[in-house]
Amino acid sequence: MRTQIKFLCLLAFIFFLRFVVSAQADNTVRVTILHLNDTYQFSPVDGGKRGGLARVMTVKKGVLKENPNTIMTLGGDTVSPSVETRTYKGAQMIDAWNMVGLDYSVFGNHEFDLKTADLRDRMKESKFQWLGANVIDKKTGKIFADTPPYIIRSIGGVKIGIIGLLLPETKETSSMEASLNVTDYCAVAKRLVPRMRRAGANVIIGLTHMFMAQDKKLAGCAGFDLILGGHEHTLLQSSAHGTPIFKMWADAREVGRFDLYIDKKTGRLQSMDWRIIPVTDEIPDAPEFAPVFAKYQELLEKLAVKVGATAVELDALSYSVRTKETNIGNFIADAYRNAAGADVALVNGGSIRADLTYSPGVLTMRDVLSMLPFNNPIVKVEVSGKLLGDILEHSVARSAEDTEPGRFPQISGMSFKFDTRKLPGQRISDILIDGKPLDDAKIYSLATSDFLVSRGGDGYTMFKNAKVLTPADKAPKDSDVFEQSIRSAPDSTISPKLEERIVRIG
Repeated sequence: MRTQIKFLCLLAFIFFLRFVVSAQADNTVRVTILHLNDTYQFSPVDGGKRGGLARVMTVKKGVLKENPNTIMTLGGDTVSPSVETRTYKGAQMIDAWNMVGLDYSVFGNHEFDLKTADLRDRMKESKFQWLGANVIDKKTGKIFADTPPYIIRSIGGVKIGIIGLLLPETKETSSMEASLNVTDYCAVAKRLVPRMRRAGANVIIGLTHMFMAQDKKLAGCAGFDLILGGHEHTLLQSSAHGTPIFKMWADAREVGRFDLYIDKKTGRLQSMDWRIIPVTDEIPDAPEFAPVFAKYQELLEKLAVKVGATAVELDALSYSVRTKETNIGNFIADAYRNAAGADVALVNGGSIRADLTYSPGVLTMRDVLSMLPFNNPIVKVEVSGKLLGDILEHSVARSAEDTEPGRFPQISGMSFKFDTRKLPGQRISDILIDGKPLDDAKIYSLATSDFLVSRGGDGYTMFKNAKVLTPADKAPKDSDVFEQSIRSAPDSTISPKLEERIVRIG
């Protein structure tokens, strides 16, 4: 009798547990977010081995079958810069994202490389929502292009709030027009996130295009549950003030998957699972994506034309060209100097965009234009030795920070050492011009991008004091000069090397 009672009690307990688990499952909603950032081309990269939005579409379709409560986000920088954008002004990426089924994108700084009218056209063509709560049109005092300050989306019985925020350095790192302004992201978050909560948002997601240090600061400005960002082109995972922060590799090499488990009764985020999905050539193209390839096939074929070759591996990684001397940086800087007939040359690392290493072998037109996609004129200016020293000091001014500054130089005709441990204004030493010490009183000619000279790009405002010898309208374009330099090499094969032009000593 006692055994029967114990058995019945055990059965009752099991049924109770099943009821509790079932009730908990009924009260929990799983919302899946697929995240990418800094995706400049829809075709695969790394020799076809990684990336490709047709593959991303396959990934998304598979996740949607598993969980219909799925949305896709982009951490900015997609319509520019790229090879195709030189022809289509970013329309090719809008077509691609529309086909994939992107839901939300924050503005990246390079969205503003487009003229405002062109960017507005791209936004009108987008079937997804652009966000950028701190991008303000100074003429109206409103958010640019009447973009909503945030969105609150009901999905699976819960409400997800998403706010987009852009880095304050955008004016320095893009061609943003004077009529636009990027306001303080922290102040905007402090004002809008509580409003989102009051409007019923259960979970708040920051969709950002900023440096990681800024994302960490943002996490302390308001109550975010998750921050999904971009800008660094590197897989980054961190947290601050209890908020997880993630960024993916550039050009869709990976998709971040984030499964949020939300209690429907309380609206609270109970837990989160996440993983990185590599986008490789083992993932088939979604057949629905074929019309996008077909539409741009002619240009894709032209980009596959051979320009020359490299006998050595070329380091065009964003991290490299923004932090140290590189062999391809040396080659491009030499091409600048030779084309302009200047004493020295300086290339801001942020203008070298491929974010790849190139194995020895063929170099195509896509390779050339991927490395220098902006089509910047190479102007020739006259500077004093003192001003040149100030320019070099500025070039390493942010190298001690947790960033990859676009202002970092690749140089020709000169060399220097720098120590980030020293105070500003004292970091540069041992400057040599053609092997001789820099003379502060001497006048030198310098070849560089018009982006730095006429626009003060990357904060190079000191060029306003330089005398322009070759103006932009008469200057050669950087990618043309780069292509010609490759073709002019013996057998059209280049083999640049490191020469200790830039030496970091601390």
